[in-house]
Amino acid sequence: MLPDLALRTPAALSLRLPRAWHRPLLHLALAFAINLLLFAHVWADMVLQYWDASTYNHILFVPLILGWLVRLRAPELAKLTPTGFWPALVPLAGGLFVWLLGDISGLALATHLGVVVTLQMSVLAFLGPRVAAALLFPLAYMLFLVPFGDELVPALQMITADLTIALTHASGIPATIDGVFIDTPAGLFEVAEACSGVKFLIAMIALGTLAAHVCFTSWRRRILFMTVAIALPILANGVRAWGTIFIAQSQGVEFAQGFDHIFYGWVFFALVMALLLALSWRFFDRAADDRFIDAQAIEASPMLGALQRLTITPPRALLLITVMSLGAIAWSAQARQVAAPLPQQIALPEVAGWTRAPLEPQLWWEPRAAGADHRLLGSYRNAAGAQVEVFFALYASQEEGSEAGAFGEGALMPDTGWRWQSPGPDFGSGMSDRLQAGGGIQRLALTHYRHRDLLGGSVAWLKLSNIRDRLTLSPAPTAMLILSAGEGQGVPAEQAMRDFLAATQPLGEWMDQIAQKP
Repeated sequence: MLPDLALRTPAALSLRLPRAWHRPLLHLALAFAINLLLFAHVWADMVLQYWDASTYNHILFVPLILGWLVRLRAPELAKLTPTGFWPALVPLAGGLFVWLLGDISGLALATHLGVVVTLQMSVLAFLGPRVAAALLFPLAYMLFLVPFGDELVPALQMITADLTIALTHASGIPATIDGVFIDTPAGLFEVAEACSGVKFLIAMIALGTLAAHVCFTSWRRRILFMTVAIALPILANGVRAWGTIFIAQSQGVEFAQGFDHIFYGWVFFALVMALLLALSWRFFDRAADDRFIDAQAIEASPMLGALQRLTITPPRALLLITVMSLGAIAWSAQARQVAAPLPQQIALPEVAGWTRAPLEPQLWWEPRAAGADHRLLGSYRNAAGAQVEVFFALYASQEEGSEAGAFGEGALMPDTGWRWQSPGPDFGSGMSDRLQAGGGIQRLALTHYRHRDLLGGSVAWLKLSNIRDRLTLSPAPTAMLILSAGEGQGVPAEQAMRDFLAATQPLGEWMDQIAQKP
């Protein structure tokens, strides 16, 4: 080992690294390059989200943070000797399988997670368990390269709406709430998706995790800090939404919205982050000169020593990783060719006790089913005056651009007058949503997916069912049924839909009848 490894710059460190590091690092760089090349479309999609989606702008800093975290450990890292570690190829294959599942099902989160896990396990494969133990936190922090969080938006909308109405009432402003809509004397306010606070919550989790690691050594303090880091942006977002309503009562809606658009950005996040650090500053317990890893302790670990003996040469590891990656890509290409046979034409059937009726909604409503091979939209009415709109879409396969459960597909079509209001009532199966448009127009929608024996409203279960088709190369069609009824049409929307469901039971067989499934 060299005696002067506590160097001042990364460039100097790279020149002074022990010779034992040169070959493993070269092969690791080649493995990273192969990953970026073979899965370039996945990385391009991730980078595009980092750049274009404000929810993920903070991820642009994650690579820099990872480099800094490694630099903090560099003097101690150089005291360790990297070795190949063949068991790392098992979880690496698992990462490739996760990518495969995501690629054949159109689940971007899985494809993103898969390529990141592959990079993590490559570090373990080429540098070994001792070095991986020294890099445990940076390796774990790489998971923040995966863009996630949009799944939390509906829940955060409801939480923000509840906090806002509570603060509004506490401040003496008369208001009523209906889902995510808050009606006040100054006007009607919507807690929209952009107001859910998800981008600040996700960024706070990423930065809070970093601060908890760098500033604390006590796990009790770290857990308390992260609890506050998660709760604070949620509470602060509720206060911000209430502030907009409060200002609007005296200054008008336009002034309040203008102020909110200026304030509600990274300035808001910076203030929340500053508040968190101010509250926790005096509790930081890591000394400025404290080492993040102890190379001597890692070297002396019997368990790591035993694992270190499970070696593999870097060229062999690189070859196996390349072969497994190409195998996953080939499997995906074959699986994506799977498509079920469909009838040339489908039609909505007769329903006992109901007759076909013209489509006459107060405001035009039509679900989105981009890429579906067949679409039907019709309306039924019974003798009591209840009217239900029926939308049916049939797909030969589920892939990017033609996914029944993809974002923007289904009952709430983006860029229309309709807005999501709140979850709807429980119908026993399916996914129920209340929608609202300008002028107080309301609609209830119930979505069901059908694939083989699956019937329900879970997108996750739908994807899993379709993944089975792709993996076994045995295709079956996918159907999406959306029942909807407008409020204020004589019969309540919920009652109208329950009556229609009773007339079409068993619903799965009724959907199969439309799809002409044998």
